[in-house]
Amino acid sequence: MGNEKDSPIWQNPSYWPITFRITPEWHRESSSNQVVDTVPGNPALGQIYQDVTTHGFDFSGLDIWAAGTLYKDISFSVLPSADSSGSFHFENVFVRFDNLFRTRWLNLKLGKFELDNLVSEKRMLFLSSNGGFYQVYHYTPFREVQFRASNPPIVQFNPVFGIGDNQLGVELSGHSENSYARYSVALLSSNEGSPGLPNRTYDWWASFNQGFAVGKLGVQRVGAFAFFGQRPTFFNTSFGSPVLSEGLGNKSLYRAGLTGLFYIKKVDFSTVFVHGWDNVFLGTGTAANAPLPVGARGPTWNGGFVETHFTYSPQLVFVQRNEIVRMSRQVFRTDPRDLGDIDAFSFGLRYYPFMFSRAGLALHTEYSLVRSYKSASPLPTSTSPFGPDLRSSSVFIGLDFAF
Repeated sequence: MGNEKDSPIWQNPSYWPITFRITPEWHRESSSNQVVDTVPGNPALGQIYQDVTTHGFDFSGLDIWAAGTLYKDISFSVLPSADSSGSFHFENVFVRFDNLFRTRWLNLKLGKFELDNLVSEKRMLFLSSNGGFYQVYHYTPFREVQFRASNPPIVQFNPVFGIGDNQLGVELSGHSENSYARYSVALLSSNEGSPGLPNRTYDWWASFNQGFAVGKLGVQRVGAFAFFGQRPTFFNTSFGSPVLSEGLGNKSLYRAGLTGLFYIKKVDFSTVFVHGWDNVFLGTGTAANAPLPVGARGPTWNGGFVETHFTYSPQLVFVQRNEIVRMSRQVFRTDPRDLGDIDAFSFGLRYYPFMFSRAGLALHTEYSLVRSYKSASPLPTSTSPFGPDLRSSSVFIGLDFAF
């Protein structure tokens, strides 16, 4: 309006643009096929597979989120976040300039932010260790997981990309007058949102979604996204030690997908499909200046999920999700076809005794189960490099509150 009413000096003195969120909880975690000593304390007598379960009272990490306006068409967000041990990092920090050149189609954001995606991992209604993230957004093929588990020095220059992770970069976005059409294009540092410039390459992200009205059902949305990135495969050295930020031998990776939000009265569905590919050098953990293992190929996979919300009332929501990831091409032809495949299932409910503009409380209950095919560690006596399926489950009861 040009009257500076967006300036913070015009806010009511009681306005405090900061919220705190944390969740005291009880949870149970179980993992199958863990390698343990046959006789505890005596590894010489051999090892066996055993299910390992633990449970007890706990609490989540802490979010301290500040967001608001700095001036007309200039907004900000700062979110210091700590894990349950109290170790802090910045989950997001950015400044956004809206309506550049007086058009809603040009908005610029600079800093660390969530990628613009129709189905957001940051706004999901799951909290448990196994259900609190989307498997397909963070999937890494089994052979790459093996390579990274050996903790080679290149890992510090070569972070794994996660669609659900906040990234560092600059974003140009825009939307139609009713926000039915939206787009986003972002240039990102290839550091998975970590400060300190661990490498010197850049990634690209692009997304688009379109809403359309369907009679009494209201607005339905569909979208698409694509990510193109590079990661170094070896690094420059000085007297044999890695030179900071001097990653070399960059190789490509990409992710592409389709999304949808569909509403039928009190039920809504979030749907996602993702296709992924990593260059063969990344898939095998091989430096670009070294020969590839015989028969190696770039891994590809497909995955997706359907997440259902049944809003019985504004205070009671039932949630459920089915998710799968399937390898379509293993790194080696001799690898089992289903090596590293994932099945995941979660369900639960959230009950809100109250929810105000200044405070809210939710009773959250959840059960989640994840099956990772042939992903358990093999026994030392095994002749196979692969173990049996690994099943992990979570039972979660917590009080999720913000003020």
